[in-house]
Amino acid sequence: MSEDDPAASPDPSPPTDPTASPDPSPPAGFSPPPIPDVDAEAAEAARERQADLTKPPGSLGRLEDLAVALAGLTGDPRPTLADPTVVVAGADHGVADRGVSAYPKSVTRAMLRNVAAGGAAVSAISEVVGAGTLVVDAGVEGAPVEAGGRIEVVDERIGPGTDDVAAGPAMSRADAVAALSAGVRTARTRLADAGIVALGEMGIGNTTVAAALTAALTGADPERITGHGTGVGEEIRAHKVAVVERALATNGLVGADGGIDRDEAEAGSAVDPVEVLRRVGGYEVGLLAGVAIGCAADRTPVVVDGVVSGAAALVAVAVAGDVRPYLLPSHLGDEPGHAVQLDALGLAPLFDHGLRLGEGSGAALALATYRAACRSHDRMATFAEAGIER
Repeated sequence: MSEDDPAASPDPSPPTDPTASPDPSPPAGFSPPPIPDVDAEAAEAARERQADLTKPPGSLGRLEDLAVALAGLTGDPRPTLADPTVVVAGADHGVADRGVSAYPKSVTRAMLRNVAAGGAAVSAISEVVGAGTLVVDAGVEGAPVEAGGRIEVVDERIGPGTDDVAAGPAMSRADAVAALSAGVRTARTRLADAGIVALGEMGIGNTTVAAALTAALTGADPERITGHGTGVGEEIRAHKVAVVERALATNGLVGADGGIDRDEAEAGSAVDPVEVLRRVGGYEVGLLAGVAIGCAADRTPVVVDGVVSGAAALVAVAVAGDVRPYLLPSHLGDEPGHAVQLDALGLAPLFDHGLRLGEGSGAALALATYRAACRSHDRMATFAEAGIER
């Protein structure tokens, strides 16, 4: 099969029942850990400190607002965001065999190893901003990924890649719950010491899955939110849109008229969000959603990267609405679905550099802004400390 020829994409026959009844396999549900409210007292103390720092009021603009917000999230009036970490979760997708990407699935494994070896873009950016990197194999095709580099690859494999979402559900209900649970476990153990966490991913075909999840959870039109991914041409993008539409129809995530029910789809209300993840999700997406939930439970802010981690954020909010305040923006990605996700999440991007790489590259870059906001808030002298009258 040529990845450049849409006609060469396999067309499994027949597709599963479009009603896609819930998988009866246990466990039936996912119980997120309790997530604390924003600490209003810490935020107010930070706001009062901002008013006393040696600068005109509001002169640091959004940095001041970020420092106050981070104080409320962490419960610390002078947060430091020590030990920032980028978590990069990788997994394969059966839908990649339909020619929706410019690269074969084998690249997922190769790039996850590259991240572990320190040779990826996110590796370089993380080094510059002083962030650590946690690499997780959530379900790469074949045997578990071995590092062969300077960073361990954590084995949280749910399975050797998902099934083709255009032919039926991506995974079992048990696997969807396992992915979310693995993410929570990762957050509360391996990321327990991180002051702030950035979400990153690797998986050939995962922008197709992200588009399907975004459509299902926001009601957006697949044509509007499906982009060029790894750089495919317009012909392949059109094919990709058709694959997303087929995935939604095959898995019972469209209305009776064949379109997304936008009213019911908001916040994942049309279908149980764990069920949406089961039908059209990915292992790395579920794991990152769990990471966001687990971090929020521990008062750790989470920076959302591009369209794939944006899909994970949508899943996290649909599963546990209290996670929303703990999600922070990074950039406005070049994939069209990313703006839709950010709008649904109520996040205003920090910058727009035309990024569409993924890996956590944009979120890693944003860590510098969040840490600078907190460092200036903490290290600047007050007028009294500096002996300056005002």
